[in-house]
Amino acid sequence: MNEQELQQILEEGEGQEIEFKESLASLDKELVAFANAGGGRIFVGITDGRIIKGAMISNRLKSQVQDAASNCDPPVEIELESFRDVLVIAVKEGGDKPHKCASGFYRRVGPNSQKLSRNEIIEFLKDEEKIRFDDLRNSQFVYDEHFDSKKLDRFLRLAGISRVMDDQSILLNLGAAERLEDGTIEVNNTGILFFSKNLDYIYPHAAVTCALFQGTDKFTVLDRRDFNEDLISNIDGAMNFLKRYIAVRYEMTGEARRREVPEVPYDALREAIINAVAHRDYFERGANVMVEIYDDRIEIGNPGGLPKGLSPEEFGKKSVLRNPKIAGMLHRADYIEKMGTGIRKMQRLMGEAGLPRLEFMFTSFFTVTFRKPVAANGERIGEIIGENFARNFGLRYAVKGGRLERMAKMLEMLFEDQSFTKLHVARSFKVASRTIASDIKFLRSNELVEFVGNPRTGRFIITEKGKKMIEDMRK
Repeated sequence: MNEQELQQILEEGEGQEIEFKESLASLDKELVAFANAGGGRIFVGITDGRIIKGAMISNRLKSQVQDAASNCDPPVEIELESFRDVLVIAVKEGGDKPHKCASGFYRRVGPNSQKLSRNEIIEFLKDEEKIRFDDLRNSQFVYDEHFDSKKLDRFLRLAGISRVMDDQSILLNLGAAERLEDGTIEVNNTGILFFSKNLDYIYPHAAVTCALFQGTDKFTVLDRRDFNEDLISNIDGAMNFLKRYIAVRYEMTGEARRREVPEVPYDALREAIINAVAHRDYFERGANVMVEIYDDRIEIGNPGGLPKGLSPEEFGKKSVLRNPKIAGMLHRADYIEKMGTGIRKMQRLMGEAGLPRLEFMFTSFFTVTFRKPVAANGERIGEIIGENFARNFGLRYAVKGGRLERMAKMLEMLFEDQSFTKLHVARSFKVASRTIASDIKFLRSNELVEFVGNPRTGRFIITEKGKKMIEDMRK
């Protein structure tokens, strides 16, 4: 502290980090208010009107200040400095918030120290992540009515755990329930999220919402699904939705089966969905985990930004769990391989696929963006698959790459004895059913497929010419 700094502080007046006091009256209130915020300095010996009246600085005065800080719960960490006849108390931000003094809980808001109400204390604890959603219980969950033993059986199989005890004992051992004083058990939110018959009744906001959009914005929705049975089913449902609409190419391996190569690695997408489910803010009831598919990208997001204690610079290097019990359960079920490695794994998979690095956005929502592959000329790679298809196989007229991809996919499905409907293929390639009807007409005119059976109940099959084409393509 020097004269110039003191004059600058007097000029600016009280604020978020500065408080003037003539005496030590109500000092503990100011101490906890600063500790519960970002820290600050208290200038003893200066009036609210910014007049330096001075204080009798002595060891006794300093001892009184130290006692006031020590008597807070938990104690507040301070440093003392004197300049002229002003005692400067530097209050550090608390590392174990919230701090309480004899008259209650306070937090610094602008130039004032405001006492927190009951609801504000609860919100403060949530913000500081002192209250964890996965630890809490919900009286709406009635064990005999809402618990699904079959889902517990599935979890035990995934986790490789033998069933040697009854359901309630297993739930207690998993940390998914707690024993009450009367000897009964109550399932906590971790158990509810994993073993409810249907989450819509208790936690509708725990859903994973998947949507397919036309183009690169949210203007036109082509398909949408909400999954909300339990966390594991939600993850699996979201992955199945993605697989319906992600373009796939095939590589010949020399083996009987081809290798399926999705345009974005499935394992990376699955890791992102698991992270979103594991780390979302379940106190936020106004938003779901979102999986959004666009022409040029896939976005996966969850309510809740970075957990407290994790900076953007540390993201991907350090692991801080918002819901440790939920993450632990997913780890047991082998949905999480190793804590804190998910981001590195996703980046590695994207790099191995020759795709751009993942993009992350941290706001009140956490979003990861997967960019789809783009060819050098700016076209989608999927649009140029089969460029010489028509010429190589002597078809009656040529068609564009995107259409060739669709028809090749339909032929592959028939070759593998898979049936399809116009609607299913139309949704997969995000085109109208009449476009698929035109594709089928092309395939029939070139004697690659034929229709057999009754007009209402029959089906398309691949011809010998079509089979030979597929076999030649696989060589």
